[in-house]
Amino acid sequence: MRFALFDLDGTLVDRSAAFADAVASLVHDHAYGPEIEQCLLTELADRADRSDFDRLRTTFFLNESADQLWRSYVDRMAASVHCRPAVLTALQKLKQVGWILGIATNGASDIQRAKLDASGISDLIDGIAVSGDIDVRKPDRRLFELAAARCGLSLADGGWMIGDNPATDIGGGRQVGLSTIWVRGRPWPDALFTADHTVDDVTDAIDLLLTTTSE
Repeated sequence: MRFALFDLDGTLVDRSAAFADAVASLVHDHAYGPEIEQCLLTELADRADRSDFDRLRTTFFLNESADQLWRSYVDRMAASVHCRPAVLTALQKLKQVGWILGIATNGASDIQRAKLDASGISDLIDGIAVSGDIDVRKPDRRLFELAAARCGLSLADGGWMIGDNPATDIGGGRQVGLSTIWVRGRPWPDALFTADHTVDDVTDAIDLLLTTTSE
């Protein structure tokens, strides 16, 4: 079965760059000061959720509602995130030779889907599972199961997991029986089993998958 699940942030798109741009834009457009900007950069560095803006509003006595602030952040993240043309082209090549492609990503459902739509990735994907959909996060097996099901498949069919996070992507993928490709970036924990393959860029991972079509 030619089936692959991809992580989103740090794998298919550069969340870090988009995040910095989105926060700067939000702060500028709302005329907030450096204290609020630093709070956002600190609190949302790893992940963001609507509840973060409840705390922000309460802490800084802001006039905007938490819903307004969250929507503003989601819109700016969608506007700031980009998928490199080389990555989109590589995904298209996989589709052209019959691969079924899915997304298994941690994060709030609305922001992750906004990024997938804005970056053009969703047009090339058969099924998307976001941790916010069912309130579980990778490496929980249920998120991988949901991603496979939304691609019309089962984890028992086999396949691949490609991501940059050693524990959630590679460890999680191995636990559910998927072959794995690690996209270097984060430190690798000593206690974790190695990935089946290690690459420097997601396009290298896709090149590896393309070679399996002739095996």
